[in-house]
Amino acid sequence: MVLHKFGEKLYNGLVATMTSHLKEISKSTEAAQGDSFLEELNRKWNDHNKALQMIRDILMYMDRTYIPSVHKTPVHELGLNLWRDTIIHSSKIQARLQNTLLELVQRERTGEVIDRGLMRNIVKMLMDLGSSVYQEDFEKPFLEVSAEFYSCESQKFIECCDCGDYLKKAEKRLNEEIERVTHYLDSKSEVKITNVVEKEMIANHMLRLVHMENSGLVNMLLDDKFEDMGRMYNLFRRVPDGLSTIREVMTSHLRETGKQLVTDPERLKDPVEFVQCLLDEKDKYDSIISNAFNNDKAFQNALNSSFEYFINLNARSPEFISLFVDDKLRKGLKGVSEEDVEIILDKVMMLFRYLQEKDVFEKYYKQHLAKRLLSGKTVSDDAERSLIVKLKTECGYQFTSKLEGMFTDMKTSHDTMQEMSVLCEKFRSYYLGTHTGRRLSWQTNMGTADIKATFGKGQKHELNVSTYQMCVLMLFNNDDRLGYKEIEQATEIPTADLKRCLQSMACVKGKNVLRKEPMSKDIGEEDTFFVNDKFTSKFYKVKIGTVVAQKESEPEKQETRQRVEEDRKPQIEAAIVRIMKSRRVLDHNNIIAEVTKQLQSRFLANPTEIKKRIESLIERDFLERDSVDRKLYRYLA
Repeated sequence: MVLHKFGEKLYNGLVATMTSHLKEISKSTEAAQGDSFLEELNRKWNDHNKALQMIRDILMYMDRTYIPSVHKTPVHELGLNLWRDTIIHSSKIQARLQNTLLELVQRERTGEVIDRGLMRNIVKMLMDLGSSVYQEDFEKPFLEVSAEFYSCESQKFIECCDCGDYLKKAEKRLNEEIERVTHYLDSKSEVKITNVVEKEMIANHMLRLVHMENSGLVNMLLDDKFEDMGRMYNLFRRVPDGLSTIREVMTSHLRETGKQLVTDPERLKDPVEFVQCLLDEKDKYDSIISNAFNNDKAFQNALNSSFEYFINLNARSPEFISLFVDDKLRKGLKGVSEEDVEIILDKVMMLFRYLQEKDVFEKYYKQHLAKRLLSGKTVSDDAERSLIVKLKTECGYQFTSKLEGMFTDMKTSHDTMQEMSVLCEKFRSYYLGTHTGRRLSWQTNMGTADIKATFGKGQKHELNVSTYQMCVLMLFNNDDRLGYKEIEQATEIPTADLKRCLQSMACVKGKNVLRKEPMSKDIGEEDTFFVNDKFTSKFYKVKIGTVVAQKESEPEKQETRQRVEEDRKPQIEAAIVRIMKSRRVLDHNNIIAEVTKQLQSRFLANPTEIKKRIESLIERDFLERDSVDRKLYRYLA
């Protein structure tokens, strides 16, 4: 017919015949009742596809020659369009089909089992008819109904569930929708339906969930609920500002608990326990971020800034960290493997990095290291050197040069013959002549002595005591009883050291070679002391230690702080000179900013002190003020 110029008649006849046939199919489909409606539609669709394939094969010549020449719709596409217009968009089928599909989805959401294969076939039919048919006839109303469903359900859940249970339900619903797409929806619908669930179940209730009483994020942090926190992280990361909300709540809670920890008067009584609590808190949050928050860098940064914030709220943190190291290197690391020692030292370094006043730590650490080395009470020289190497790596050679010098001094001390007291002045001259630029201070409290003593029943012992203890005991060769003030006047030992010295000899069971009246654990200025004639020990040699003062007295603290401030002055001046030498001319505010930046690795420079150092440098002709602008400084070569 096409060859004989009857192509148009053939094409129009095809349209009329197919339209008539599809109208009959439409009627039979409309007549189907209940669940058989979709089955009937699916069956007719399959029949139509088979018939369409046969028609296309029969009219292949027309499809390839006539139709392109007159720009008409190809046979297969024509068949789909007629099915769409006559069946799917039929006034009695369109709404019914949509409602039936949405009802099946609703039934599946409420736990019923539906025929997923039939659903997949019907949805595929809509997709085959064109993406606009799928979207307008199903996807769009599907998303609208889903939003309404999850809005109502989330409101119901939020009223009756705790945070952990709510998150489980939200996660379950999200997975169900992803699975639904896999089984019978267009893959492009996954992003759209998951966005609906995320918005209705997570984004709209985000703040209420994290702050939920007795079960929100703070309770999860307190109770180490890693699984719940991991679920919250994975769900919240899907919505805008989700992770920042978690991070802000975590940071706020951590800063508050950290502040309470470092300002708790009870904690401050035991520096070692104080630092251990900080380390335990850090370990706890490291574990949370690792196991629940996917090692998120933003969370790690928030953790570090929080620790830096509250550690520096306590001005004694540098001292306490040094005391913690002192405790560990004196006795706390005995029997510990090298690997575990390194782990502990690395943790100490982690706290050290948070300190703003690193030079204060250096001052205390130097004192404590000196005492350990002089008394021979360090657990391991390797551990001591390892920590110094770590400090050197962190802060540079200048920070540790004096600490390393102590080990050199100890070697020098061991290699040098011990001089008697009459040769002290000769030794001073020799030492200062050999080591230029150093000071020699006699640490009279760090020496030891062996004393032979005879007690009440002729029992003899050799007592190993400190220099201060020796001075006190020697007084009892001439007197039977001595008051505290008499001992203090005769020995001129500093008050704090004298009280510790007497306490260790009169109040420690098994070492009480002296007795005191009245008996108590503390030493008072009205106390009286006498030799304990009833002292016994199964050992001939008895070592009497000195009660360790973990914390400095108030005058000692003030003296340490004063030394730190004095040491900072030349560092500030050196920084000012370096900056001005390179910049030549600079205003006041920029000098303050530059000096603060240069010195922040060691301490936080006080702007007032910087100003004083500038004035000092002006007086010594290193700098001068501009004659016009008094806030402008010039470097003088």
